[in-house]
Amino acid sequence: MVALVIPAAIVYFTGLGTLDLWQQAPVVRFILPMLGALFIIGGLYLMVMTIRLFMVEEKGTIMPWNPIQRLIVQGIYRHVRNPMISGGICILFGEAILATSLPLMGWFLFFVVVNAVYIPLVEERGLVKRFGEDYETYRRNVPRWIPRLSPWKVDPSERSK
Repeated sequence: MVALVIPAAIVYFTGLGTLDLWQQAPVVRFILPMLGALFIIGGLYLMVMTIRLFMVEEKGTIMPWNPIQRLIVQGIYRHVRNPMISGGICILFGEAILATSLPLMGWFLFFVVVNAVYIPLVEERGLVKRFGEDYETYRRNVPRWIPRLSPWKVDPSERSK
């Protein structure tokens, strides 16, 4: 919905190229598709890695009605705490760049703002209640949205379990 249906509806009703960047110099016409595609590919990678980890390793889903039972601090989660949101942000930004669409850029910004409010106020508070000090330690070492280049090495002495 977030990355396909809503952006498709926005483009359907507003059109492509609302910023007229495709009419610029040839270098812009080359860079924009490349940059947009890189963001979309990066976002898809984050999402696929997250879904794979949940399905294969944790035998659960990312859905709230089938949550995992332990804090995940492996795979992509050693680089970023919210890889699905990071992936969604990358995809929406890539779509806005690729389409050079101001309305798509607005959808991207709306998505970022909603998650910037929801995650710390609701999701992270719930994770602190569920996982306690383990989550606090994880939160101190792994960034919320922008992945670390090197994976966080879990120090067993910091784990409460």
